[in-house]
Amino acid sequence: MPSRRAVLLGAAAAGVLAGGGVATASFRRALAAAEARISRGSSTIETGFGTMEWGEGGSGPPILMIHGTGGGFDQGLAFCRRLSADGFRVIAPSRFGYLRSGYPDDPSSARQADAFVDLLDHLGIEKLPVAGGSAGALSAIEFAIRHPDRCSALITIVPATYAPERPSFQPMSWWQEKTMRAMLESDLLFWAALGTARDTMIGTMLATDPALVSKASAEEQARIGEILSGILPVSHRSRGLLNDARLASDPARSELERIRAPTLAISVEDDRFGTADAARHIAREVPGTRLVVYPTGGHVWVGHDEELFAEVARFVRSRPM
Repeated sequence: MPSRRAVLLGAAAAGVLAGGGVATASFRRALAAAEARISRGSSTIETGFGTMEWGEGGSGPPILMIHGTGGGFDQGLAFCRRLSADGFRVIAPSRFGYLRSGYPDDPSSARQADAFVDLLDHLGIEKLPVAGGSAGALSAIEFAIRHPDRCSALITIVPATYAPERPSFQPMSWWQEKTMRAMLESDLLFWAALGTARDTMIGTMLATDPALVSKASAEEQARIGEILSGILPVSHRSRGLLNDARLASDPARSELERIRAPTLAISVEDDRFGTADAARHIAREVPGTRLVVYPTGGHVWVGHDEELFAEVARFVRSRPM
């Protein structure tokens, strides 16, 4: 989660703290529902880097879906419902610090990529396409670089990765960091912000113009709402969120020239995190990359969900597994 998002989210948290007056019963119901949702549909294994959680959806050729900031196995499966329904077996791990996955001493994107190999070995999968969304693209790229024999294709979706054109983000002040941490470690504060500062959350957490969401179809509005509410319980994701803040605020340059897998890079021009620049950088550095940049839609590609995953399905099916 880039520092700009953290700064704005910290300001939103401060507003919630000042406002007060949350409805305790409603909060408890929302938290109970969130806890119930993440308590089913996943399994864990022990890897060389600690516990790893993952979930699966659909059947058919496998694809590894690596979630973005604020996610977990549940976000990965939710994002890829269209792929699951379209004849793919979606394997969605929770990255370091998210939900039931561990948090090793070195929670880098490279180590996360290595841990995915242990998961594939456990599942008996030799090689498969790997997709990474937002901050998840960091470890997807590292997987393609470090384990080319296990990666049949690379898909980066709104990649929060290095690009020379991306602006640098200013460091947070002490109070901004404090309020951000309070928000990310408190289910109550996060839930309150969802109700009292929804547009701010869309603009900061989701890096998307709230006006786009308000004008979108009912189906798309429901999808965006699910993304936001799906971050609860945020307290079970806080270590991963804070690690993403460190990794994605100033992403390191990857050795993209080493990637040999067929590559698809998808982004949106008006993504407030500047991931279109990152997607174009990937396309410049990895020969033969297919680049798709939608003109509008923000970081959560409002209005393009169906065509985006149709693009992914076509790309994967056109390559040997």
